Amino acid sequence: MVILNGEKVNQAYEAAKEIYAQYGVDTENVMEKIRKIPISLHCWQGDDVAGFESSSGLSGGGIMATGNYPGRARNGAELRQDLDKALSLIPGKQRVNLHAMYAETDGIPVGRDELTIDHFKNWVDWAKAKGIGLDFNPTFFAHPLADSGYTLSSTDDKVRKFWIEHGKRSREIAAEIGKTLKTPCVNNIWIPDGSKDIPANRLSNRQILKEALDEVLASKFSDDHLVDAVESKLFGIGSESYVVGSHEFYMGYTISNPDVALCLDAGHFHPTENIYDKISALLTYKEKLLLHVSRGVRWDSDHVVLFNDDTQAIMQEIKRCNAFGKVSIALDFFDASINRITAWVTGTRAALKAILYSLLEPTHLLVEAEENGNFGNRLALLEEFKGLPFAAVWNKYCQENNIPVGTAWLDEVKNYEDTVLAMRK
Repeated sequence: MVILNGEKVNQAYEAAKEIYAQYGVDTENVMEKIRKIPISLHCWQGDDVAGFESSSGLSGGGIMATGNYPGRARNGAELRQDLDKALSLIPGKQRVNLHAMYAETDGIPVGRDELTIDHFKNWVDWAKAKGIGLDFNPTFFAHPLADSGYTLSSTDDKVRKFWIEHGKRSREIAAEIGKTLKTPCVNNIWIPDGSKDIPANRLSNRQILKEALDEVLASKFSDDHLVDAVESKLFGIGSESYVVGSHEFYMGYTISNPDVALCLDAGHFHPTENIYDKISALLTYKEKLLLHVSRGVRWDSDHVVLFNDDTQAIMQEIKRCNAFGKVSIALDFFDASINRITAWVTGTRAALKAILYSLLEPTHLLVEAEENGNFGNRLALLEEFKGLPFAAVWNKYCQENNIPVGTAWLDEVKNYEDTVLAMRK
């Protein structure tokens, strides 16, 4: 692959720095800002959302990874090894996002309603050694007690109580993670509950879900240790006609419960619906939001994130709202048809590029034109800014973080595939 000459990178950056300065943008200051904006990499890209509970892997719950590329991580050690490689190819200090089904129990079956922080000790020790934060998710799918299609909203007391206890345990684990690592752990609740065909009664399950969430979230933890969030979905496999936890349901729930953040997943809305406009609307009422950045193709298919218009619009909206301190950013895709580390690095670098692109935008000039009622200038500036030398600043940022510039990182992934992934049979 092409390795960009360091001197050429510096020359291009100095020219870009001068151009941006003419628009009132300090590129050095921008690079300092992006260093403080972490992205939470999702561990489930590395093992196709299989988890460590059984050798048979994932089943049920409207989740499906497609493809069978060689080298899937089969245990915690391999998954952390792959994350190490991915993180080494991404500039800046990021985070890692865990699901409860990635507990390590030494081969001893442990119910999800019995999990404790001890089952995530390896993850915490690893994160502490790397100086990074961890985020968490209870796993309400791929389990016999989720086969009915209902968990926290189930009318079966036994089923519902099991999942309520799992939710409580997950919050305790997340709070302990945040306390130990000295950075708040975002604990995000997503459930697959819903119906494949048209239900006669949509209200009852939503009333049950509200009561169950109230019970799960009843205990109070320090804001320095735990951030709670809930995540909606338009539909899923097996819940095409009715999803209990809809956007409207969770929006109402989080407005009624200010301490709970609302999670917006880029793939969880109508295929033609973008989430960027929702950000400022919700920040009018909410102090905290969580984003799951993904890429849907015709449906919520969780394709690898790209530096495309949708991703750029999301980050631009956060920047224009001056809200990077209020919005937690995580990734949520799983592509098993390509090298999984390539997927991680491509998606994370794309999201970071979109953040950098937004920070480099001379937003103050757009606002000035808008406030003066000069909407023609505003439109023209939006177009002209697209041609600013963003890539030169990105390459410099990678170089300063000792990360391969340009496509050079692909050689490292290929070597890792040949020497590590190919050995996994």
